[in-house]
Amino acid sequence: MRARQRCEWAGSDPLYQAYHDEEWGVPTHDERRLFEMLVLEGAQAGLAWITILRKRSGYRRAFAGFDPRRVARFGERDVKRLLADPGIVRHEGKIRAAIQNARALLAVQAEGESLDRLVWEVVGGRPRRNRWRRIGEAPDQTPESKALSRNLRRRGFTFVGPTICYAFMQAVGVVNDHTVRCFRYREV
Repeated sequence: MRARQRCEWAGSDPLYQAYHDEEWGVPTHDERRLFEMLVLEGAQAGLAWITILRKRSGYRRAFAGFDPRRVARFGERDVKRLLADPGIVRHEGKIRAAIQNARALLAVQAEGESLDRLVWEVVGGRPRRNRWRRIGEAPDQTPESKALSRNLRRRGFTFVGPTICYAFMQAVGVVNDHTVRCFRYREV
């Protein structure tokens, strides 16, 4: 039996492969999942994604299941607790950004908006389907990720530069950047 062809980045690590096969690039409109992925993509900056995948359960525990209402109430005591937590990346700027982003998300929702709408409006509400032969052809930022970054920053989000936003857009299916030979390309 022939193995399924995946995007090269999925490699042979079972955790990477499961993430690739089941989550990456699947369009989502769930606010909590969008918040989770925004936090995780920010945490990943400068690190390998596998590091974040291995710490994901630690993040879910440390950040109250990514419930933005609970995270928004975190204070200095929580920041100190998180800085001592080996289950997450202990970077003060990234921790504070997660808390600030929960607060910004609640402010957006209080205005009658949603993170979902902000994220999906940059592509007109429909996933952008690219046709890369190799993952190296995919850019690290696009005009759409720059627009999303500007809009999120304007609304009080932090650690949401255009490169982080593009990785986030890939993760939540705003863009389909599976390579054309990958078995997931047509599925998502």
